Amino acid sequence: MKNEKSIFKSALLTWHQFVNKRSMPWKGVKDPYKVWLSEIILQQTRVEQGTKYYHAFLRNFPTINDLASASEDEVLRLWQGLGYYSRARNLHFTANDIVKNYKGQFPQSFIELLKLKGVGTYTAAAIASFVYKEPVAVLDGNVIRVLSRYLGLDIPFDTSKGRKVFENKANELLDKENPDKFNQAIMDFGATVCKPKKPSCEVCPLAINCIAFNELRVSSLPVRKNRVQSRSRYFFAFHIENKKGIVIEQRTDKDIWQGLYQLPLQEVKSYETNLSAQIDRALWSTFQENDINYLSHSTVYKQQLSHQKIHIIFVKIALPHPFNDGLNYTYTRNLTKFALPKIFILYLQGKSLILD
Repeated sequence: MKNEKSIFKSALLTWHQFVNKRSMPWKGVKDPYKVWLSEIILQQTRVEQGTKYYHAFLRNFPTINDLASASEDEVLRLWQGLGYYSRARNLHFTANDIVKNYKGQFPQSFIELLKLKGVGTYTAAAIASFVYKEPVAVLDGNVIRVLSRYLGLDIPFDTSKGRKVFENKANELLDKENPDKFNQAIMDFGATVCKPKKPSCEVCPLAINCIAFNELRVSSLPVRKNRVQSRSRYFFAFHIENKKGIVIEQRTDKDIWQGLYQLPLQEVKSYETNLSAQIDRALWSTFQENDINYLSHSTVYKQQLSHQKIHIIFVKIALPHPFNDGLNYTYTRNLTKFALPKIFILYLQGKSLILD
């Protein structure tokens, strides 16, 4: 194992020093706030997309105190378009937690970092190793892929047993003296060389000792056991606009888009052949009014979330009189003040785009 470890470490760090050209604005940063911010943004987000949000957050909230002082609505609005909005709510919560309970200073160990809301083992390891050089290995999808192929690990990584195996292997191979460089190297290697599809095995410095490469199993590794089935959901969204502005409401349920604003929305089991009659029923169910008629409706807008496929038909309706008391709607002439899901923004911008 010692020889295997030294060969792996040497080849990886040499590649990182002389070949790796992957540039990211948070690389080499020793500010825990900036590292934490980048890692939260990059969860479920491509680097190219996440970079502009990283810069935007630092412009608006240059310190953790600035982030804690902001309202949740401000944070959600800046997060708009990234998806997985629980990340933004946890970001805001944790900023307040650190300011109030840690005197504005980040915890300085892997174990203590895990106590922060929204910080899992990967994020805690990233902060601990990049900022404080604590010898703890990161384990994300890129690292799992490299280890699975190089070591020929065919145990499913998405099981508790498999996760433990990968964690142990990652920590065994870790360069304890340079955990920051090693962790960055193996993640970049997985992202640019040992890619999920079309990996660059022909130029891979690890190929000579890679079990998957030598046994022609690269395409079959890593192994996943559980694939969560995606379910389809169907909605009508009601577009009401007059001299007061456009009608919106805030989502308060613990469901998709929690805390964001939307056009009034009604969920149905599926779309029926007689769409006009179904829209009339949905209008009654939503507004409890008989004299509200729809003027037109859009084609179906679609958005693929993590485990749900969202379908929305936008319906323009005429409102002959003010809403009944008790309906929690707001008129606005300036939608930029509110955080809306991307699918609503695209509709309001007149873009008929399917978001996969």
